[in-house]
Amino acid sequence: MLAYRSSRTVRRRGALGAAAVLPLLALTLSACGYGSESDSNDSGKAKIAANAKKIEGLDTVKIGYFPNLTHGTALVGDQEGILQRELGGTKASYAQFNAGPSEIEALNSKSIDIGWIGPSPAINGYTRSEGENLRIIGGSASGGVKLVVNPKKVKSLDDVKGKKIATPQLGNTQDVAFLNWVREKGWKVDAQSGKGDVSVVRTDNKITPDAYKSGSIDGAWVPEPTASKLVAEGGKVLLDESDLWPDKKFVITNIIVSQEFLKKHPKVVEAVLRGSVKTNQFIKENPEKAKAAANAKLKQLSGKALPPEVIDPAWKSIQFTDDPLAATLDTEADHAVRAGLLEEPDLKGIYDLKPLGKVLKAAGRPAVDDAGLGVK
Repeated sequence: MLAYRSSRTVRRRGALGAAAVLPLLALTLSACGYGSESDSNDSGKAKIAANAKKIEGLDTVKIGYFPNLTHGTALVGDQEGILQRELGGTKASYAQFNAGPSEIEALNSKSIDIGWIGPSPAINGYTRSEGENLRIIGGSASGGVKLVVNPKKVKSLDDVKGKKIATPQLGNTQDVAFLNWVREKGWKVDAQSGKGDVSVVRTDNKITPDAYKSGSIDGAWVPEPTASKLVAEGGKVLLDESDLWPDKKFVITNIIVSQEFLKKHPKVVEAVLRGSVKTNQFIKENPEKAKAAANAKLKQLSGKALPPEVIDPAWKSIQFTDDPLAATLDTEADHAVRAGLLEEPDLKGIYDLKPLGKVLKAAGRPAVDDAGLGVK
């Protein structure tokens, strides 16, 4: 069972200690990820209404997300034009990324203003900048991560020892979770090389199914839809990561914004958050229509829609939520520290949930908690 804490006391180590570890982690993440290029597009449904007014006079807000089902809020909000409607005359310009580090780089370079992203890249981006570049302003998704194995080779959790298990990239959210699970089993693995009682094979999610079919890996700890693609190839779900967390909830996707953009354009940020909240409500009330919208956007971006045997179980395993589940991000950071991938971070101030609080209050809903890690 993962150690859970509602909050913790955090401390900032000396600059030398942080410099020794965090840039190395960033380099390995960039080298082992999906690539750093992004593709801009405009949704066919995201038309700006005639005579719509620009919010705060801003022409365009640049929004980033991954073409993954765990970023379903962004997929559906883009495809259905929900985010654009909330932005009025301010154009929503979208860019897709295949790795967290490249999205953080885009945020730092002002290529995007707001983004949907996983917890590990957000933590790394925040700590590397000593708390100066981003804030987490909302939640998006929980769950959707599974350990899928070849049932002919792995019949129980104990059988994972000695096997080759893929994770998406060194230091990413699933990699950290798997390393922590291995540690709690009492097995030893060198985090950097992936060698030890289990062989951790860092593999791009796009080629993991082929690696599985070829027999070069025995399983994978991966997000959706990769997990369901492996099942469609004959794999078996040995463990759902949700089962390791209290209430079966843990953050898999958050919404981040550059601090500069948040300061200059708070009403635009509120509009995006309002669109996110409305999109999550749309997903909840129209699950089949929302799933179809997400798949349509994936087809537009990749040229190929997911088949029913993949998208149906994948979509069911993800919980879309406005709550950033801040306490679980704090725990995930601790797992990275224990794995030797991160110096003890000071995460105080990583959240600014005041804009989300305004949106939720206007919708007659309660505020969400920042686990003591919010700005004062």
